[in-house]
Amino acid sequence: MRPKKVLKIAAIAIVAVTVLGFVVMNLWNWLVPDLFGGHAINFGQALGILILSKILFGGFRGRPGGGPWRHGMRDRWEKMTPEEREKFREGMERRCGVGGVPLPDTK
Repeated sequence: MRPKKVLKIAAIAIVAVTVLGFVVMNLWNWLVPDLFGGHAINFGQALGILILSKILFGGFRGRPGGGPWRHGMRDRWEKMTPEEREKFREGMERRCGVGGVPLPDTK
């Protein structure tokens, strides 16, 4: 990527994190003390709550769909012979107890 584009993306990310931090801080300070008797928080604590909520509820998975692991496994599955697929299924049943769960057949 070009340096100007990288700087532009970095600036947008910094602005977005700052705005979200202030939104979390203001919502917390508006709601929590009155509703639950909690204490007001500062900007750094709001960023911590934002990061914690991302970890707990959003994770750092990237794009949905399983990512490269899922695609790599699908490619390997498609290259297997029917005998190799059956052997794989039996191994999964022994190791994981996944009996009765059919894996997709590709043609």
